[in-house]
Amino acid sequence: MQSLTPRELHQKIRSGQARITVLDVREPWETRIARLEGSVFAPLSTLGTEIVDDLPDDRDIVVLCHHGVRSAMVTQWLEQNGRERVFNLSGGIDEWSRTIDPSLPRY
Repeated sequence: MQSLTPRELHQKIRSGQARITVLDVREPWETRIARLEGSVFAPLSTLGTEIVDDLPDDRDIVVLCHHGVRSAMVTQWLEQNGRERVFNLSGGIDEWSRTIDPSLPRY
């Protein structure tokens, strides 16, 4: 399984060179606390095979959750369902809040 640190993801976003979709698999109550602008929400509790078909083929998919555990499971699941350009955000939004954007609330 491939992963990116928040710093690596932030650098890719800032450079504008990488085409990225951020897939947030947290629950709705979590996204009300903190979220990354432009993320696609697909809570793990409702995730099904249809999401694989809806994700763009021409971009990297970076999966995030709170600490990186649920997103790691989804990353592996996406890989098993034929997705090649998929990455887990190590440390999740909690690590993003600590290292990239301290204005995001931590929970």
